[in-house]
Amino acid sequence: MGINSTEVAYGFGQFGSTYLTGDGAKLKLDAATAKYYICAITMTEDVTFEKLEVVDNGNNLGFANTFFVSTVVGSIDSFWNSAGVDTTNETNEDSDAVTTSHTFPKGITIYGMWDVVELNSGACITYVAPRHDYRNRA
Repeated sequence: MGINSTEVAYGFGQFGSTYLTGDGAKLKLDAATAKYYICAITMTEDVTFEKLEVVDNGNNLGFANTFFVSTVVGSIDSFWNSAGVDTTNETNEDSDAVTTSHTFPKGITIYGMWDVVELNSGACITYVAPRHDYRNRA
């Protein structure tokens, strides 16, 4: 007997996917009527991102103290500082936004909640899932 589980559906991409390749390729789901967000990105080639923006700038996601990797400068530091978390890397004591100089290697998958993904180079498959408020969207 089958089980109808959204947890399983999220994990296996049953809500759909999009293949992006090359500079400027993008998936943009930030309109007020968008019912989906990007929940996972699998790199099919080495990838650099031009944009990787968290759903609704991280507001009203329904998750307390949660943040996802992003290209938005400033939002990472303000989130971590407001959460009272001390993060470190080689250059300073704040986490860094992703830039076009950061390469995500072929074969890895990152998970999060993004509404805009734009490539600078490479190719990837983006998987979508319904937004938590999809029933309220036109």
